[in-house]
Amino acid sequence: MVRVLRRNLLYVAWVVALMSMGGSLFFSEVLPIAIIRKTRDARWYILPLGVIGLVIALYHNLLYYKILSESTAPCVQGVSCTFKFIEWFGFITIPLLSLVAFMVVIVSVIWYTNFEQK
Repeated sequence: MVRVLRRNLLYVAWVVALMSMGGSLFFSEVLPIAIIRKTRDARWYILPLGVIGLVIALYHNLLYYKILSESTAPCVQGVSCTFKFIEWFGFITIPLLSLVAFMVVIVSVIWYTNFEQK
């Protein structure tokens, strides 16, 4: 039994990764639904989620660039919050990409809302 499990652990990891990605895509489809339905109140559920994501991304960047001490990080087991997975051009990191993405979402929704009201 252990031998069978051991041989299939990569498949288990792959299935879990696929399910996680699928769940993430499912939850991120709120925005396309708002676009398709042409709903005017999308800002009421997109902006709060965007701001929450922005705050978390900002916190992660402060940890990553050692502005905050790693002792304030909630990640105490496994990979550190400051581990460098990628660093393109010496400064583009996953936390920075996350921060920029949330800022673009928030600014875009605010601009869209302003254009819709005119």
